[in-house]
Amino acid sequence: MTITINGKATEVLDALVEMNLLLFLREELRLTGAKIGCGKGFCGTCTILIDNKPVKSCQKKVLDVADKWITTIEGMAEPDGTLHPLQQAFIDAGAIQCGYCTPGMVLIGHAFLLKNPSPSRNDIRKAISPNLCRCTGYQQIIDAVEAAVGCYK
Repeated sequence: MTITINGKATEVLDALVEMNLLLFLREELRLTGAKIGCGKGFCGTCTILIDNKPVKSCQKKVLDVADKWITTIEGMAEPDGTLHPLQQAFIDAGAIQCGYCTPGMVLIGHAFLLKNPSPSRNDIRKAISPNLCRCTGYQQIIDAVEAAVGCYK
């Protein structure tokens, strides 16, 4: 079975297809941006994109993503390390405190802006609501997503 992760085709051993996707990404591929949180799909720290849609990877098996395009936070930056404009907006807006929710927030924001490049602040608030943050009170995260809107038009 082959899956595409951050633009790279990855062959998956048959013995691993039933493995939890989050654990596969972290343990087998060393892509640790998606975090282990609640393990129940409630917190969003494990958010990745599957075909540009936000998905809680703790709720999927590797087999579920056969022939899908997966993006993790590690795939957002340019190959030379230049941050994606949304990642930079998170830094500029002070939207990163402890950082645990940040990869999931960036990815859910990215997926949202791909669909809706002209959102209101309330639209952004609703879009990020499936992911939890215990530090920022969400305002800086909303500010960051709003600041990156121009990059998606």
